[in-house]
Amino acid sequence: MSNLVANAVRARIATAARGPIKPRTFTSSLRRQDGDNAPKPPKPIDDSTSALEYKRTLRHRPPPLPAMDLPRSRSAEEAVTNILYNTPPPSLQPFKKHVLNCLVQNEPGVLSRVSGILAGRGFNIDSLVVCRTEIRDLSRMCIVLRGQDGVVEQARRQLEDLVPVWAVLDYTDTHCIERELLLAKVSILGPEYVEEQLLGGPTHEPRRSQHPPSPIDPKLEREAALALQFEHSADPDAAAAAAHPAPLTPSQALRLKSDHLQAIQVLAAQFGGRIVDVSEHSVIVEMCGKTKRVEAFLTLLKPFGVLESARTGLMVMPRTPLKNTEEADESSEGGAVDASLLPPG
Repeated sequence: MSNLVANAVRARIATAARGPIKPRTFTSSLRRQDGDNAPKPPKPIDDSTSALEYKRTLRHRPPPLPAMDLPRSRSAEEAVTNILYNTPPPSLQPFKKHVLNCLVQNEPGVLSRVSGILAGRGFNIDSLVVCRTEIRDLSRMCIVLRGQDGVVEQARRQLEDLVPVWAVLDYTDTHCIERELLLAKVSILGPEYVEEQLLGGPTHEPRRSQHPPSPIDPKLEREAALALQFEHSADPDAAAAAAHPAPLTPSQALRLKSDHLQAIQVLAAQFGGRIVDVSEHSVIVEMCGKTKRVEAFLTLLKPFGVLESARTGLMVMPRTPLKNTEEADESSEGGAVDASLLPPG
């Protein structure tokens, strides 16, 4: 018995000399003995909670909402509806275009949350541009919509309260640089071949429709024939040529394509655009500018025959104010006024 006790004491003394027993780990991977070479976790990336901390540090009392309507006398129907259903009278404030610029966290689900807030308030988004910024974890959204000032301001504050949203700015009344990109595929055969080119698939090669033509009203056909006869009554040969046009020769078709291509190129140059692709029957034109300028350019392209068009949303960036602008305004206000610039009377 004494031998067993002596052996147990010797074992404990030897264990204490070797140091504490390391816990046994049950893993299928190979444990590394060197702690310096162990894999380290990746550097922490800021998540949406950083936006909450940023908004807490800049927490301030927001200004009051803009007045929705001026005081006015309500009709009897509006008063009864308000008493029965507790609904406010309809607002008479005009609808106008608003540009919202949102700085959000670059993480999944942000776009759906932002669009859900706007959809819940009944806004139709005219254009939406989302892109990454110079900071890896931040993205910028440019939203264009139409609405009343008070309702849009309420939606802006509600968007700013979302967790992954850092800030929402309304650039409606700010001097900004606005740009939008347009890509348009235009036919170089002429507008009379557009319908046949749309049947040609991706190559836009003119094809005749396999379906029989829809029946035309006989009365309308007689009126069209009478108008054509009256138009060419002075020249019978021209009337016969118009009724049975001769097919174009390859040289005439090539000359027609060249003329249309040159006209499209001149029009694009006037708007600061350029032709980026040329194919056998169509060209692709690129143009960048303000929204109204893009719409005007697209309207002038329609007579040539627009096969496809794609537009990006509006992108804005506020102008940087100059330092001497206020001083120049004050000096101009104090000078003499030219009488020729004043309105009559």
